[in-house]
Amino acid sequence: MTRPLDSAHRDLRRRRLIKRLAWLVTIATFGFLVWGFVWEPGRLVQRDYSIALPHWPAQCDGLRADVVADIHTGSPRNGVDKLDRVVAQLSASDSDVVILAGDYVILKVFLGKYVTPEVVAAHLKPLLAHKRVYAVLGNHDWWKNGTRVRRALESIGVTVLENQATEISLGQCRLWLVGVGDLWEGHPDIQRAFAGIDDDAPVVAITHNPDIFPRMPARASLVIAGHTHGGQVNLLPGQPSMRFGHYIAGPIFDQGRELFVTPGIGTSILPFRFRVPPEISRLTLRSETPAR
Repeated sequence: MTRPLDSAHRDLRRRRLIKRLAWLVTIATFGFLVWGFVWEPGRLVQRDYSIALPHWPAQCDGLRADVVADIHTGSPRNGVDKLDRVVAQLSASDSDVVILAGDYVILKVFLGKYVTPEVVAAHLKPLLAHKRVYAVLGNHDWWKNGTRVRRALESIGVTVLENQATEISLGQCRLWLVGVGDLWEGHPDIQRAFAGIDDDAPVVAITHNPDIFPRMPARASLVIAGHTHGGQVNLLPGQPSMRFGHYIAGPIFDQGRELFVTPGIGTSILPFRFRVPPEISRLTLRSETPAR
């Protein structure tokens, strides 16, 4: 006589368990969406990286560079007010130089709004009172008229390097900055970019898309890039440096050379970030030979 009752109790417990699991999944999904669409794209973090470079000269040891890419002003939770926050933090930093690795505007992003390069430049302008700023263009900049974006940046004093090199001195450190055009849209010409280097001073190369890194000459002590947004979504512990054969984020030592990919500020396609917050990357370049 007790078996039907026991069976009914088991069925009741099973239904309750399924309901609880359904609620947990609903709550987790809601939290994931709020985190990714609302909270994280509005964040702004600063992260410090110490990068030891082979053959980096002692007089350049400790050189500090703030790196920002993929500003994408106009993507959701990433308007001109967010750009003002970026500029304020860069201005207050103790870095020696600011490097912008492309994509200041957006071609298209869900719920986003196009902001002209002139407006972006106007909000970047206060930074030039505090820092020297060097930049390259990204694929979105070229999609929205790269010549116009370059003109807007140069009008406020940013040095834009497209397949060209410039020699700079930062304190006792003299080095070359080399800008290489975007891999997708910028007509990259590595040979032309490095052709102007006429001595053995250290070289830092800047480009937008990191997948051009294997083609960079060993003459570059460090290559700096953006483009990936750090993958925008990271479901696993830690931050992957590579994914599906592509460079994603952070310091990467590959083929005997050093690459740094910043996770950037904005978003593209979908305005979603999960465990990859918008970041100002603060690099300290060291002359010690790293242990590998």
